[in-house]
Amino acid sequence: MEAPQLYQQGRLVICTDEKTGMQILERKYPTRPVEPGKPERREHEYIRHGARALMGSFAVPTGEVVWDLGLTRTSDDFAAHFAKVAKHFAGMERFDWILDNLNTHWSLPVCEVVAELSDAPFIPQQLKTGKERRAFLTDPSHKHVFHFTPKHGSWLNQVELWFGVLTRRFLARGNFPSADDFESRFREFLDNYNLNWAHPYRWTYTGQPLVRDTPFSKTRRQQKRGRACFSPRPKTYERLLYPPRPYTRTAV
Repeated sequence: MEAPQLYQQGRLVICTDEKTGMQILERKYPTRPVEPGKPERREHEYIRHGARALMGSFAVPTGEVVWDLGLTRTSDDFAAHFAKVAKHFAGMERFDWILDNLNTHWSLPVCEVVAELSDAPFIPQQLKTGKERRAFLTDPSHKHVFHFTPKHGSWLNQVELWFGVLTRRFLARGNFPSADDFESRFREFLDNYNLNWAHPYRWTYTGQPLVRDTPFSKTRRQQKRGRACFSPRPKTYERLLYPPRPYTRTAV
């Protein structure tokens, strides 16, 4: 929420993650274009030309994306991407990185790069376990500080929103005859996005814990009255375990 104000102070918030398994698909037959009264028709059979892994870093206050496309996403790949992003934004005084808990994000090569860029001592003997490495990377005294999302909270990483944009605008209806064509068109798409479409997202989540709208005590009652989001008809197991009771009216 404070990323725009921090950016004015020389502090950049960056959301980083990987999008793996991006398949390079070529349609076996040409797509039929739109005609009056007929939608576009695309062949369901395809020819696969391999896959690529994307490492993307989304600058929260500006919306700019720095990326690397390759065959793997190892610890060395992420460390190289991290150094590339830090060099790209060399004018910033401090960096806050939002990442999930993937083990490549807190590996020893990443700790070495963070130590070098933050002018911190790098002692491998003190970084043998994952707990020690995560504590080193989250040290607030460093120039580059990591902030790991909580368990089941990867949706808090804003780069996931941009991955959705990438899927809808580039991957979903793509037809790529070769891996080289995929990479060249991907580069053109990212260059055009950063030039014309990059923008910060309107982040509305305030950090308050999410709660269930409907209490469990009212769910079955609302289900029978038809006010819930599912069918009012009782399920099969409910009809077997809870047979309807005979309705009797007590005489007054």
